[in-house]
Amino acid sequence: MKTTETETSTRKGEELDLRRLGTFLHDALPTLKGDLSVRQFPGGHSNLTYLVRIGKEEMILRRPPLGRKAKSAHDMNREYTVLRSLHEAFPWCPKPLLYVDDASVLGSPFFLMARIDGIVIRKELPAGIAFTPEQALALNENMVDVQVKLHAVDYKSIGLGNFGRPEGYVRRQVEGWSERYRQARTPDAPDCEGIMVWLRDRLPRDSGRASVIHNDFKLDNMVVDANDPTRIVGILDWEMATIGDPIMDFGNILAYRVQEDDPPDLKLMRFMPEPLEFALTRKAQIELYERKSGLSCDDINFYYAFGLFRLAVIAQQIYYRYYHRQTSDKRFEMMIVAVQILERAAGRTIEQGFR
Repeated sequence: MKTTETETSTRKGEELDLRRLGTFLHDALPTLKGDLSVRQFPGGHSNLTYLVRIGKEEMILRRPPLGRKAKSAHDMNREYTVLRSLHEAFPWCPKPLLYVDDASVLGSPFFLMARIDGIVIRKELPAGIAFTPEQALALNENMVDVQVKLHAVDYKSIGLGNFGRPEGYVRRQVEGWSERYRQARTPDAPDCEGIMVWLRDRLPRDSGRASVIHNDFKLDNMVVDANDPTRIVGILDWEMATIGDPIMDFGNILAYRVQEDDPPDLKLMRFMPEPLEFALTRKAQIELYERKSGLSCDDINFYYAFGLFRLAVIAQQIYYRYYHRQTSDKRFEMMIVAVQILERAAGRTIEQGFR
């Protein structure tokens, strides 16, 4: 992912053993020539991502974070398997290069993938990038289009038939994320029990269609063309991908979106630059997804409430690591505020319905 985002020196405590890594990579990939250097990407809050250079070659290295991990999270082999199977059928997927399960190299399994040329857009637009209203709408529509194309992949034909269990997927997600929240809750976090009970009691029927789902499909997990930033050229961070209900995947991306009539606290959760964030309302995005996918979003109140709760769980898991001093990354300190905002937003959705 060659981006305008500046790589930095590795954070304290997240350094890699360059001697061991260099020796291993020169043996495993003998065509690589030159000295090894490593920089870290500052974005993201989950798996650690590094830029690895050997001579003129550049690759991306992914490894699990330090500290407490959810039982099924941060499985490097699982993420690598998705990339290896999906890359040809879904060209937005990075090309996998090497999976390493030998923990003696870096202390945990890791994998390498090819770097995608382009730009990663985060909460603010990179310097030199601007969007007209028409371009902002085009990128939003392309995000929906790419997600629909992912959901249309014949996962059995690419060898992912046994990758997940689509039957009962929604129920397992509600149960699993509820348990993760209870396990990661800290004394200063809301209990969310009312939300978890509501989700459990209002499970919709499965959509009847299973697909590859990314489970974290959002703007800053995308690479856009530097010459045409309305065009998406890559999708990153496949660690939570599985086979399941595509409407759950779509509901998760809705939870990342804010709009101009949202309460002020929820607007603080803006993930995209304002020109992109406000170019498309949630309702317009739903209509576009239904039209392109042929699927119905009749139960969107449930899926949106679950998406908000799921984000609260992710934020709480991240905050847990900071609270228990398993990381020194100061970005994690304010995650408890995100948990509180998302808990209130999910509660409003339950009480007032989708808007």
